[in-house]
Amino acid sequence: MTTIVLADDEVLLRTALAALLPLEGDITVLAEAQDGATAVAATLRHRPDVLVIDLEMPGVDGLGAVAEIRRTRPEQVILMLTRHARPGVLRKALKLGVQGFISKSAEPAHITSVIATLHAGKRWIDPDVSALAVTDDSPLTDREADVLRVTGEGYSVVDIAARLHLAPGTVRNYLSNAMRKTQTRTRHDAARYAREHDWL
Repeated sequence: MTTIVLADDEVLLRTALAALLPLEGDITVLAEAQDGATAVAATLRHRPDVLVIDLEMPGVDGLGAVAEIRRTRPEQVILMLTRHARPGVLRKALKLGVQGFISKSAEPAHITSVIATLHAGKRWIDPDVSALAVTDDSPLTDREADVLRVTGEGYSVVDIAARLHLAPGTVRNYLSNAMRKTQTRTRHDAARYAREHDWL
């Protein structure tokens, strides 16, 4: 029996996985979470064998949640769901000790077998996820991408600086670099452009 906490802000996908995964394998879903903060709380409370978490979520994203969980539970096994992983994101996740990466479009049976693989102490990165990461053509640095990702959530420069532990001036520099690279006039346009090109 493998216990999991399932974190994804897409209600339909999350509830479908919560219903299907136990049918596909010997899995018990201890809790569901709709955002990063809830994922952290649920993981620390329930201590699942495997945390299955979406990379992109409102507020604290998947990477932010993992970083927080690692401080208290460094041994937590984590499987990250993603639509597309940029090399920077992949590198950051691996540095945080994420053991598995899988595409959100994967079949429930495949997700179940990957959960079992991770629970057995092995790693797994879906070939399509790693291929996407290798063929990435983003001109943005990891930090520029981080700043644009938070900008896309509607935060001010001061809020972005606080969230990313940077000085407001540094955030402005990253934003102006990103606007120059995307040839856009506002930071929101730059964030939109970067999202449309799968750079975030």
